[in-house]
Amino acid sequence: MNDPIATILVVDDEAIITMQLEERLSTLGYAVVGMAASGEDAVRKAQQLHPDIVLMDIVMPGKMNGIEAAEIIITDLQIPVIFVTSYADDLIITKAKQVQPYGYIVKPFNELEIKAAIEIALFRKKIKDSGKTGRTTNHFGHQLQDGTGNEGSSTGSDDFSGLKTILISDICSDLILLIYSDESVKEMVFTFAIQEALQKGIQTLFVYAHSRILPRFFPERRDKKLISLRIKDESLPASIPFLEQYLPAGKETSSPLPVQVLLDIPAHASEQDCITVTEYICSYRTKTPSVSGIIALQVTAHENHLVQELADKIPRVIVSVGADTALSFAHHSFSSRSVFVVPQETIDEVVKKSLEPVVLSLLTRPLSGYDIVHEIHNRYRVLVPQARIYTLLYQLEQDGYLTMKMSGKSKRYSPTEEGQNYIRKKLDEFRFIFQHVLDGAPGMSAEEKKDLS
Repeated sequence: MNDPIATILVVDDEAIITMQLEERLSTLGYAVVGMAASGEDAVRKAQQLHPDIVLMDIVMPGKMNGIEAAEIIITDLQIPVIFVTSYADDLIITKAKQVQPYGYIVKPFNELEIKAAIEIALFRKKIKDSGKTGRTTNHFGHQLQDGTGNEGSSTGSDDFSGLKTILISDICSDLILLIYSDESVKEMVFTFAIQEALQKGIQTLFVYAHSRILPRFFPERRDKKLISLRIKDESLPASIPFLEQYLPAGKETSSPLPVQVLLDIPAHASEQDCITVTEYICSYRTKTPSVSGIIALQVTAHENHLVQELADKIPRVIVSVGADTALSFAHHSFSSRSVFVVPQETIDEVVKKSLEPVVLSLLTRPLSGYDIVHEIHNRYRVLVPQARIYTLLYQLEQDGYLTMKMSGKSKRYSPTEEGQNYIRKKLDEFRFIFQHVLDGAPGMSAEEKKDLS
């Protein structure tokens, strides 16, 4: 039996925003049951319609703003509220956090962000209503494995009480099994993997059934840096001749060019087909270490024993463990030791206090301030005020390190030749300082210090 369609109340004083949201939400399979243009109207319609979720703007006309309306809706009506706003400064975020919203999305947004926020909010509400503790468990009762294939903390333990972030190192250096339940997580991971491969000069072979990320990489597909094959559920074996065509022949050359394989296993692929293709990729990886990749398996679409068997074949496993745990993939400019779990507050503190090197590490292609805000949020789950980003970009432009070009209505920044040298120097300084600080850290081995250098 299919789950009932989630109902949503959209609150925004800009008619064009509510129309866009209604269209996107309908496309995603949700039902918009009402729209409001003020805080007072939002509370009244929430009382009348009792939707599953309220998407709420913060700054609106009238006596009651979005935060005040959300407090009433969350506290009195027990309806989850997700803020959708243009404001991402610390003061607004601090006020918003006080009413305990179920999400915070910064405009401009995309469908994946909206869907991820709604599904997580519905999941949290379901847990709360059922009286569960909200602890995260994986989907097949095993312990998480870190980047070396060793068992880590049990996902049912108190290690995941509250929001935690799993830090994952170089994603292009090994073969990884991604076990997920939320499509948006898979799309985020694949997007990051493609970007990292492009940075490192690694060709990507992408086998998929359904994906929304390919339009972002049109130039790379044209230049054969990203080669894709779309398959249907029953045609998964067709990926083998496709891969054979493009994978390097390790026996014919002493230094085969590196290739990354991204395999999105279709929801209704047969168990034997899944095993056959996985074994083929694993065997190729054994013969040719220059081949890396990610095999993504949606746990809700396949039987438990298939999940277990694939996890046994691929020692490096990443589990998208649920609403209160995030995945964070290290940027190529920084190093990380396999998998480590830290409080999200630590990530916030480090990113915000080290904002310049974080921004500089992203400037490998022309980006706008909006792009950088979203990239930082997508990678680290940290909201940085846009004003801070643009202040830094303007200063770097004034110093001759960045050039600015208009793209439509957006200002896009890219490094000058002098800026590229400045970025390398700054990032080297950043790494050296961290290593210098950690040299005195108690309990850290020489090998661990070397990993962080």
